Amino acid sequence: MPRGNPSPKLAITVDPDTHAQVVAAAAAEGVSVSAWMTSAARRALRVRDGLAAVAEWEAEHGPLTRAELEAARRRAGMDDERLTA
Repeated sequence: MPRGNPSPKLAITVDPDTHAQVVAAAAAEGVSVSAWMTSAARRALRVRDGLAAVAEWEAEHGPLTRAELEAARRRAGMDDERLTA
């Protein structure tokens, strides 16, 4: 009988190139593929939550202006290329 609170498991299918990149990234960071995928999923969920919060704010206050978006990019240390990808 398992002790504690075992983590649920997921089975996923990815293309061979993505698989190789995930395995390499996990190895480069010195973590298991499971730990790397968990971290990536958490980041994706934070991004999704952030985008939902921005959409909610814009629905109440109107769209962010170009100047506000540029200021946000500077604060985040992002260039325009990364935001359009």
